[in-house]
Amino acid sequence: MSEGQNNNEYAGLQFDGYECQFPLVRGTENETGIDISKLRKETGAVTLDYGYVNTAACRSSVTYLNGEQGILRYRGYPVEELAENSRFVEVAYLLVHGKLPTESEQEHFSTLLNEYSMIHEDMRHFFYNYPEHAHPMGILSAMVVSLSSFYPEMSQGNSQLGMSEEEVDVATTRLLAKIRTIAAFSYKKSIGEPFVYPRHDLKYCENFLNMMFSSPVYDYQIDPEVVKALNILLILHADHEQNCSASAVRLVGSAGVNLYAAISAGISALWGPLHGGANQSVIQMLEQMQREGGDLQKYIDKAKDKSDPFRLYGFGHRVYKNYDPRAKIIKSTCHDVLEKLGKDDPLLQIALDLEERALNDEYFIRRGLYPNVDFYSGIIYRAIGIPENMFTVMFALGRLPGWIAQWKESREDPQFRIQRPRQIYVGPNLRHYVPMSERE
Repeated sequence: MSEGQNNNEYAGLQFDGYECQFPLVRGTENETGIDISKLRKETGAVTLDYGYVNTAACRSSVTYLNGEQGILRYRGYPVEELAENSRFVEVAYLLVHGKLPTESEQEHFSTLLNEYSMIHEDMRHFFYNYPEHAHPMGILSAMVVSLSSFYPEMSQGNSQLGMSEEEVDVATTRLLAKIRTIAAFSYKKSIGEPFVYPRHDLKYCENFLNMMFSSPVYDYQIDPEVVKALNILLILHADHEQNCSASAVRLVGSAGVNLYAAISAGISALWGPLHGGANQSVIQMLEQMQREGGDLQKYIDKAKDKSDPFRLYGFGHRVYKNYDPRAKIIKSTCHDVLEKLGKDDPLLQIALDLEERALNDEYFIRRGLYPNVDFYSGIIYRAIGIPENMFTVMFALGRLPGWIAQWKESREDPQFRIQRPRQIYVGPNLRHYVPMSERE
């Protein structure tokens, strides 16, 4: 039996007159799964699970998430501890390499991130040829997949499956370094400003902020509180188990494509408003409430009305049935950032009042609809100066270590194989071709 199975534990299925047994699989946190890999072979049937709500597609040691208890851990470490004590670069190393770095490993990793931070000069021409005001997320996705043309060690095909660990480390570190440069250049392109190159004397988040906001006529002053907040935001977004974009990275990666193509697929999935674009929707919702006079009860009632298409963004989550642990940290960070920057954003007060009303409403309590990670993050980005069309890019910047970790793990899995879901066909039965002249 494969690792994780318990030899004497089975689940029974009565089907078509006889009983089948399928082994149970238990995770280290006692999560239980039923291994149905032989279901079709033994019964001729498949499972139907829209949205994969009840389907585990892999074994993973990257992230543990318990939505009922509000727990999120990276490689066993509570996200609360990492957000309080760590920097994003350290968490990126943890996710990609499976352990927290030593001082020398951290220093070497940071050195490589600076060394690889420049993009090939020829790639500048790609930026120049995008349409004016092209969305930064579309540019980011296209530029990431273009990296495979400039770094042939990750060429198309199955060659990366035989790459050494050192070669994989170089490729993943290169991508972590370059994505912040590409993200900043994408923003500069969208507003028509000249690019600002990375500096080797700045750390990861400082470097990104400088590339975003400096210009030939303006020397951006890097605020330590902004840097701290950005580190926290990126850490809290660094991975989140088998979400839509992580699953896209694994799915595309299972075809044997290079790392850059797989990550580009993740970026495209994250672009969707139901995934990475939710914090932008929260800001737009809060702005609408402000414009219309701030009658929050009206929106609470609309959200509870099944016949009303209005949706209360930032509340509830596919897996959390308790308070999203990331939302608690971001809420506190939001207060700190606005206070220390001396900014009074009226949207924060609207958000606080809306949360208080919702958490005291039986409708939301009964359904476990608590604020999620998207509810306050947009307010922080606004305070920092990051525009709404960059919110999803920031999400991608944070999520990259998790995507890389998921790609590496699937690549190293002994059961690595191309993913190929089944379906239940509901189309027409056999039909024969009829000449056009005979068709009614």
